[in-house]
Amino acid sequence: MFKKLTVTLFCILFNSQLLGQSKMLMPALPEAGGLSSIRLARLDTAMSQWVKKNWINGSVALIARKGKIVFHKAYGYNNPDTKEPLDKNGIFRIASQTKAITTTAAMMLWEEGKFAIDDPVSKYIPSFANQSVISSFNLKDTTYTTVPAKRAITIRDVLTHTSGIGYAGIGTPEANALYAKNWITGGVGINSGPTLGEAMTKLGSLPLLFQPGEKWMYGLNTDLLGRLVEIWSGMTLEEFFTKRIFQPLGMKDTYFNLPASKASRLVNFFEQAPAGGEIKKQDKVLGGVLDMSYPTKHTTYFSGGGGLSSTTYDYAILLQMLINGGYYGNTRLLAHNTVRMMTVNQIGDLFIPGTENKFGFGFSLITDAGSRLGPSQSGTYAWGGAFSTTYWVDPKEGMIVILYRNMWGPHIADVDKAFRPLVYQALND
Repeated sequence: MFKKLTVTLFCILFNSQLLGQSKMLMPALPEAGGLSSIRLARLDTAMSQWVKKNWINGSVALIARKGKIVFHKAYGYNNPDTKEPLDKNGIFRIASQTKAITTTAAMMLWEEGKFAIDDPVSKYIPSFANQSVISSFNLKDTTYTTVPAKRAITIRDVLTHTSGIGYAGIGTPEANALYAKNWITGGVGINSGPTLGEAMTKLGSLPLLFQPGEKWMYGLNTDLLGRLVEIWSGMTLEEFFTKRIFQPLGMKDTYFNLPASKASRLVNFFEQAPAGGEIKKQDKVLGGVLDMSYPTKHTTYFSGGGGLSSTTYDYAILLQMLINGGYYGNTRLLAHNTVRMMTVNQIGDLFIPGTENKFGFGFSLITDAGSRLGPSQSGTYAWGGAFSTTYWVDPKEGMIVILYRNMWGPHIADVDKAFRPLVYQALND
C-alpha cells in the first residue's frame, strides 16, 4: 500500500513538473509550432532587405507559438561603421513596454487585497482629492480656468487611461505646457530632481484634462500606478519587480538600472532624418535633453510607464506567463481570471482615438470590427515603446510576437506594416 501511494505521488509530482515545463518557452523547429519553415523564409529575407534598403540599422524578432520559440533572429548592425552585428540577446530600451509589467504588479497586489479597483486614488495619495478639470487653457502664458471634477479618479481610471491625466512631453500642447511648468516629466532618464513620490503627489494637485471616465487619453497613469505599487507593497518599484516578478520568472536581463557587467549589451540608438538619408548613431536625443545611455546611469526614479530595458527573450517570458493564464513554469503570478480582466474591453463605448481598438488594463485590444483591418485575431492584445519596440499576443493563435529596434526614422512604420502579414502568412496548421 505504501509503495503504491509513493508511486502515485511521484507520478503526480512528475506530471505536474512536466505540465509546468510544457508552458515554458523552448526553442523548436517552426513546424513544431505550426509554422512553415519555407514561408518563414519570406520574413527572414524581408528583415535582411530592410537593412539593405536603409530603412533601419537592424532589428531583433522573436515569434513563439504554443510555447515554442520558432523564430528568434537579429538582423543588421549595432554599429554600421564597424559592421558590428546586432545581437539577438542585446538589451533594448523598451520604454512603454514597462507598462505591462507595472500593470502585472498592480494586479498581483489587487489579488492580495491591497486595494479595490474602484477605490479613489486619493485614498492612497491625498493630493488627488477634490480635483478640478481644465475648461480653458491659454498656451501663451499657461493660464487656465477650471471646473470641479464630477467625481474622484479611481484605480480603474488609472489602469485604463481614462483618468484625465495626460502625458508630459509627448502629450497634448496643454498637457506639455502644464506639466513642464510644474516639473512633471515623462519619467525616462531621470537621474535628479523630485522623487517619484514627490512628482506623483504634485501631479495630484494639478487639474485634469477632462472629466474622469469620459474619454481615453494616453497619459502618466502608469507612472502613477507604479507609485501606488510602492505604497501598497512597501517596496520601491525596482525592488518589487525584481523580487516578485523578474526573479520568480527567470527574467535575468530586465532592469531600471542596468548593471555595469551588462552595459556592453545595451544596444546603440539611431536616428534617420524624416526625409531619409544616413542612419546615424545618437548619444543624445530630443535636442540633447535625453542621454541615451540612461539605463547605465543610476536612477532612483522608477518610471512604471517607461523606465525599463530588456531583451526580446526576457519579455517573451512575461508574455508567455500571460498567455498561460498567469503562470510560467512552476510560478504563478496571477490567477487566470485576473489575466482575463486585463485583456478584455474595460473602456466600454470609448475607443483609442484613430483606431477601432479598445483598452483593457495595460493593453490595447483588437476588436471584432478591428480584426478586419489585419491578420491578427480579435482579442489580440498589444502595446509598444517610444524607441520603436513593439509586441502583440494573439491568444486564439497561441502566439507571441516581439519586434525590437532602438531607432527613430521615417521607415519604422513601413517595417511595422510589412512585418505583421509576414508573420501570419507563415502559419501552417
